[in-house]
Amino acid sequence: MIRAMARFNHTILQVIPTLDAGGAERTTLEIAAAIVQAGGSALVVSHGGRLAAEIEMVGGEVILMPAHSKNPATMWMNGCRLAALIKEQGIDLIHARSRAPAWSALAASKKTGIPFVTTYHGAYKSGGPIKRYYNSSMLRADCVIANSRYTGDTIMRLGGVSPERLRIIPRGADLYYFNLSKVSEKRINQLGEKWESARENKGLRVLLPGRLTPWKGHEVAIEAAAIYKSNAETGKAHDLTLVFCGAARDQSRYELELRAMIGQRGVGEMVHLVGDCADMPAAYAWSDVVLSPSIRPEAFGRVAVEAGAMERPVIASAHGGAMETVIDGESGILVPPGDAKALAQAIARIGGMTADKRAIMGENGRARASSIYSAAAMCDATLRVYSDLLGEKAR
Repeated sequence: MIRAMARFNHTILQVIPTLDAGGAERTTLEIAAAIVQAGGSALVVSHGGRLAAEIEMVGGEVILMPAHSKNPATMWMNGCRLAALIKEQGIDLIHARSRAPAWSALAASKKTGIPFVTTYHGAYKSGGPIKRYYNSSMLRADCVIANSRYTGDTIMRLGGVSPERLRIIPRGADLYYFNLSKVSEKRINQLGEKWESARENKGLRVLLPGRLTPWKGHEVAIEAAAIYKSNAETGKAHDLTLVFCGAARDQSRYELELRAMIGQRGVGEMVHLVGDCADMPAAYAWSDVVLSPSIRPEAFGRVAVEAGAMERPVIASAHGGAMETVIDGESGILVPPGDAKALAQAIARIGGMTADKRAIMGENGRARASSIYSAAAMCDATLRVYSDLLGEKAR
């Protein structure tokens, strides 16, 4: 739940490739809700997706357009369509959340004279000259928002944006939605009925949320489970259940590879792939500890913040945004990226804690999320960016 804000009588257009699951998509929804609650009008241009209905529910309007396309001709046409939409709807500011739509939004901004904002939801690889030019659409805005200090530092190293045009606005978690006191035992039990392994398990419950993609660290987690099983000091095999919560999307081959690895490492009774989950607060509440073992740096890493908001300790790779969101030894444990042994040891360390000690770690995570990483704070800061730019335009 996002609190009411100062009156904001403006029409804002956000442009994003699709509206399926993901941090950028969820942020788009939260900002749309904040704009409407503050008295403004929220439009979202996208190719569509399952969050479109939620945007409509909070009072926003979704306009379908091939914003996901990287075809130069389509991107140029999208720029023309956006410019026409800006004039037709009286839009005051345009905000792009990815590179391809940023080119279209930039063209529309130049044609209509309205302010242009971009948000880096990830730190893009620079690559060769062509890739750097393609990425540069995100740097050409009147204001460039980075979702963490790590992302901001990466942008500054790339060059092309002055410090006064860069704002650091951390990704936020909805502290009303991700609230342990709001999750009933019934919801957790209903989840357990879908997750047969979770319902049967009586030992340490470990959750790894996130899309099944190689860089999220699923293979490291499987290897850690095998080490955990083979080490007599860490407990018996039935004392641990590791759930991968997330679907493979278009990478079904990778899911098959993970299942094969689970069988080869002899951890089929411990590691379970359960697909997407519609009730993530219940999934976090089910767990004793949450993993974020990415092998590439997370630009922000919303899993760590959501888990902290749900009062669950987090074991995360010590790089990227996790260095900001997880306090080692207080709200979780940081481990070297790709180090299965260190991950197994961290799981064993959490498993060896009393329930009270785990609860203290979880409370520390909740306190940190509340003070720094709330969705309300993110929305406040973003609307201030809009107001500042619109005030400058008026002057």
